[in-house]
Amino acid sequence: MPEQLKNFFDQRVVKCIAAMLRGAHPAFPEQRFLSEATDGLEAHELLGRARHIMRAMHRALPSDFERAAGILLRSLGPEHEREELQGMGVFIYMPHTMYVAEHGLGHFETSMRAHYELTKRFTSEFSIRPFIDRYPRETLERLHQWTKDPNVHVRRLVSEGTRPRLPWASRLRAFQKDPRPVLALLELLKDDPDLYVRRSVANNLNDIGKDHPEVLVDTCARWKGGASPERLWIIRHALRSAVKRGDARALSVLGFQGGGELEVTASFQPMRVRLGESVSMTLSVTNPAKTRQQAVVDFAVHFVKANGSASPKVFKGTKVDLLPGASCTLEKSISFADLTTRKHYAGTHRVEALVNGRATDLGSFTVVG
Repeated sequence: MPEQLKNFFDQRVVKCIAAMLRGAHPAFPEQRFLSEATDGLEAHELLGRARHIMRAMHRALPSDFERAAGILLRSLGPEHEREELQGMGVFIYMPHTMYVAEHGLGHFETSMRAHYELTKRFTSEFSIRPFIDRYPRETLERLHQWTKDPNVHVRRLVSEGTRPRLPWASRLRAFQKDPRPVLALLELLKDDPDLYVRRSVANNLNDIGKDHPEVLVDTCARWKGGASPERLWIIRHALRSAVKRGDARALSVLGFQGGGELEVTASFQPMRVRLGESVSMTLSVTNPAKTRQQAVVDFAVHFVKANGSASPKVFKGTKVDLLPGASCTLEKSISFADLTTRKHYAGTHRVEALVNGRATDLGSFTVVG
């Protein structure tokens, strides 16, 4: 996680939270909270800092959750009017959502009210998950009601909070095993008027497809009938991982069939690249067949790991639609500068073209230290 994110939770933000809570509850022990919330704060990363502040908040608020939740809700600032929450400012409410998740499990109705209000200012997609685990029927019923809510953030919570593989969150194992309760909610949101919600629906379907690829493709095929352009966008976005895997049925839903006669070649410049530099790849795609060929052309670079083995990373290429004898060229630059998510190592890096998911060897280049 980038370092600059964790630095959001500093003394200034703690003071702001303290002022908000004291404004809602004059008896709030502001100075004690400030002291405890800032003591040792810098030793933590982003989530750890939010949890550190939440624990200090818990010690400062009344022990009765109903009273404490009332104070938290009265302390909230105005709802966000923008569809998509932007910037780090909204993270000020992360400790609040953590508080509800950790201390509100025995208070379903009050916690649901807190989720409803907090998601309009930050997001409750993380804090609602323990309630899905403990109260599956009751929480799903509430989420069903929220699919019709006029607030875009509340509707998005329905799809984002039920993602089986939500990043930064624990898995929803029950939905990984049986996604039908989630699919019932997504059915109600597939034609939502806001892209913010539709993108979440697509991401949820993509999650489901990692455990149940056949369910993903069946759902997208069914949704394609009479689909609007907006729903077709959901289908394309939901199938992106299936396309990378070369799932033939997913590609068929998207209208890509055949492509097996396309020829792909590549050149690399330079053939020997130093760590920290980049290599330029040029892919030439030709249709030597007598029939039109349509395909998704991606490519995979097999990055060398520390132990000398290699692991492929798939890069999105493009869709090609070539008449007999036609060709096109794709260009891509691959950087070997180290990232927070990937460290690079010297060695031979093999490259493959993925034509509708079928791999074709394109050669290799060498990375030197």
